[in-house]
Amino acid sequence: MTGFEVSRTFKILLFVVFLTTYMFTISGNSLIITLVFACKQLNSPMYFFLSNLSVCEILLTTNIIPNMLYLLIVDQGLIYVSTCLVQFYFFGTAATTECFLLAVMAYDRYLAICSPLHYTSIMDQRFCVGLSSCVWVMGLMATIATIILMSRQQFCGPTEINHYFCDREPILSLSCSDTTEVRVEALVFSFFITLWPFVAIIWSYVKIILTILTMTTSKERNKTFSTCSSHLIVVCMYYGTLIIMYVVPSSGQSFNVNKLLSLLYIVVTPLLNPIVYSLRNLELRNALKKCVSTISNNMN
Repeated sequence: MTGFEVSRTFKILLFVVFLTTYMFTISGNSLIITLVFACKQLNSPMYFFLSNLSVCEILLTTNIIPNMLYLLIVDQGLIYVSTCLVQFYFFGTAATTECFLLAVMAYDRYLAICSPLHYTSIMDQRFCVGLSSCVWVMGLMATIATIILMSRQQFCGPTEINHYFCDREPILSLSCSDTTEVRVEALVFSFFITLWPFVAIIWSYVKIILTILTMTTSKERNKTFSTCSSHLIVVCMYYGTLIIMYVVPSSGQSFNVNKLLSLLYIVVTPLLNPIVYSLRNLELRNALKKCVSTISNNMN
């Protein structure tokens, strides 16, 4: 793997930035998971799905960033084909799971705002656990077909992956076999994986906005919209990058451009998720204050 082809000084700077970002990402998402399961006031479907999203972000970053930090220390890293495919599998699992989780969270907000009387009866604990289980199963199965097709490729030419992790295009660019089948399968699958959850999110927010517009006071409208604004910000960041990377045809895009774009959903989005949700969510802030106060009182 070539990693980032920049000067040694800039690599050191990137190492410090990425290491700091990774530590904050793990800490922030772990804190959300802990608060959701420890605080009774956060015992609701919205926070249950948010904790699943945090698990997904930890999986995504831990799968890639440690190896990326290693590549910044050494000039080039050595990785076996099997290990590379495993990394790509877990990357695909995390990315797919996050797509479906964001759609489920949008549906949860739709029910809470548009059908508040039926919300509790529909979004009970059993349904939430079943929904999250389906999302994770779909994520685990999503890239299996692509992995099988990629494992059948013959790699007899160049052995240098021009990237900092094992993504689909950098791997296929090294194949000396016909990659048409795997590229078409991956493109079609990526299209549907991103399209259907995205359509569900758009549909949910159209319904939400129409419901908000019917509310009588601006105070009520602002309060209602604030409950889903954090999720909307995360959706825009995550889906915008994914669509550019994996749905829009990438001919003409250099690997350097792809490296920069992929940093948005591998480094930036997992870091911003806990920040966006915590800063814009009063219940999370109050739960954190309560936990800190309890710990402080117990120490005294």
